[in-house]
Amino acid sequence: MKLYGKQWSRRELEARFGRIEQIGGLRRVTLNEGPEAGVEQIQVRTGSGLSYNVLPTRGMDSGLAEFGGAPLSWLSPVGEVHPAYFDDRGLGWLRTAAGGLLMTCGLTQVGSPGEESGEALGLHGRSHHTPARQVTAKGNWNEDEYEMRIQGQVDEAILFGPHLRLARTISSKLGQNNITIEDEVENLGFEPAPHMLLYHFNLGFPLLSEAAQITFPSGRARPREEGVPVEALGSWQAPQSEYTERVYYHEGLMTDSEGFAEARIHNPRFPLAGSQTGGPLTVRLNWDTHPLPNLIQWKMPGMGMHALGIEPANCHLEGRPAERARGTLVTLEPGQNLKYRLGISIECES
Repeated sequence: MKLYGKQWSRRELEARFGRIEQIGGLRRVTLNEGPEAGVEQIQVRTGSGLSYNVLPTRGMDSGLAEFGGAPLSWLSPVGEVHPAYFDDRGLGWLRTAAGGLLMTCGLTQVGSPGEESGEALGLHGRSHHTPARQVTAKGNWNEDEYEMRIQGQVDEAILFGPHLRLARTISSKLGQNNITIEDEVENLGFEPAPHMLLYHFNLGFPLLSEAAQITFPSGRARPREEGVPVEALGSWQAPQSEYTERVYYHEGLMTDSEGFAEARIHNPRFPLAGSQTGGPLTVRLNWDTHPLPNLIQWKMPGMGMHALGIEPANCHLEGRPAERARGTLVTLEPGQNLKYRLGISIECES
């Protein structure tokens, strides 16, 4: 592997430390104070600048992500609240939405609260607030490469109703600043089940600054609400007072030969360790558009928030009844599964 600017074999590296955790690896910790008490974090360090937390207690989502000790992700003011405090009614999701690098919205409802066939549907569903089962976190050598792999299962089930299971694998390699997310959602029930899924990636300060340049793989963008102007979506701004969140649907996605789309954030003056002026850093988010054909942007540079959401999805944001009426609701047949693949990479120009 390449680490610290040099190519190493496994044995050459092992000769230079007592435990792998000296240079990178995995660590499991549990928070023990306030409404976050009982929330488990699996902390990942790649040894080459990237570190991030995975939260098994919160749907296998990801919390704080950093590069060289400086944040990449945005954190919500509510903190990583234990899901025991989750209120699934109406907009209650907002009281315990943790932010972090990834919040998963779904698995049967995304977007605006509503009601369907007597079932109350809260904002963005339950996945982000459901603890995972069968969680494993392992680091293993494969010849001269050291891979860190975290796996877990998140069930959304109700008696006499749908039963969907999300099986998630998150992996990174020592010496590489990449995260791979591989998901499989399966209908374990014996009736067709609605399936809505949105990956709510949250980026924040200092990655987002007035110098940041944002590139979307789209030909055009339209606002969710009529009358909202289409701003200069390729740039960012200083915190604004009294700013109201804005949501855009990106259309005409451009993909590579395998159907993957990519969004990028480039900051020419990211605060790299040891630099007085910062240096160039690019965050790339890519995903398979075959199961995730929609791209949604949440823009919120308001004071005390200052966040950008990049959200690949298989649906829109008006809720399940509207998705069904539109004829775009994804339905999983009994035993059917869908696979999703997303990646995040960080490139630092030294």
